[in-house]
Amino acid sequence: MKKFTLYSSVFLLLFALVPGALAGSVVLEPVEKEGFLSTEKCAAAGEFKDCYLENYACGSDDCFKNVEPGTSLPVTIVLYSHKEGHTYIVDVSKLNPSDIDEGINRNEVTIIGEYDKETNTIMATEFRAPPPPKKSFFKGCL
Repeated sequence: MKKFTLYSSVFLLLFALVPGALAGSVVLEPVEKEGFLSTEKCAAAGEFKDCYLENYACGSDDCFKNVEPGTSLPVTIVLYSHKEGHTYIVDVSKLNPSDIDEGINRNEVTIIGEYDKETNTIMATEFRAPPPPKKSFFKGCL
């Protein structure tokens, strides 16, 4: 009888501790989202194609006037999904910065990674940008 009591108390103790340990952990979902890649400020203002490139270096329009040349400040990159009408923060720390440059201020960018609902952040592990627009030649009279 004592062995049963000892084993049952250990089981109950483990049963009580496991949910508490799991409650503190972050649940990440695999996700693949497509949308417009921009900065948080530009997306909030609805400035997609009109977002100045200086926003990606220092965070706002005309920030180059207040920031020393060559200095980059941390900027929050977001993906605006047109299908959902929702903006996701994108953590691009695992990606090559030159790859991200291909998708800045472009639509139909696909971000693949893991989504954290609590922080509304996609931890990007893969990135696909659409091909650049084709060059066109205007034939005709002006």
